Amino acid sequence: MSNNGHAGQEWVSAALNRFEGRLLRYAQRITGDPHRARDVVQETFLKLCREDAAAMDGHLAQWLYTVCRNQALDIRRKESRMTALAEPTLMDSDSRETPPDRAAENRESVANILDCLGDLTPNQQECIRLKFQHGLSYREISAVTQLSDSNVGFLIHTGLKKIREQLNHEN
Repeated sequence: MSNNGHAGQEWVSAALNRFEGRLLRYAQRITGDPHRARDVVQETFLKLCREDAAAMDGHLAQWLYTVCRNQALDIRRKESRMTALAEPTLMDSDSRETPPDRAAENRESVANILDCLGDLTPNQQECIRLKFQHGLSYREISAVTQLSDSNVGFLIHTGLKKIREQLNHEN
């Protein structure tokens, strides 16, 4: 095997380690099914194996989320049915222990925010999740969703404003 091939394998392996979990949650949100989500993510990384590492420089996350989203939407369209979408946590779990009272308070806060997210438009939900759950920039979200940067910013701003208003009304 050539050095270039080995380096390519290491690059794909590093991408897999970094993005697999986040892409699985993202694909599951779109497909509504963990098994279909796994298929989507596997296909995404198979496609990545055929790409040139140099061409991805600086655009890897955007490329992965775009390919994953398109695959997941294709599956959803082919099945032509909407399924209940699984709710991932708002943030990846932290390894530090949280006191039980704080953990309960955090779960309640997350539950309240997720309830509010459900009241937003699908585009607002997707943009907010890509920003805060997956850490994508506005430009990357724009490329993934095919919305303009300014539209992404507007959707996130108005979505967060609506969530804040709802949470303030509850308190």
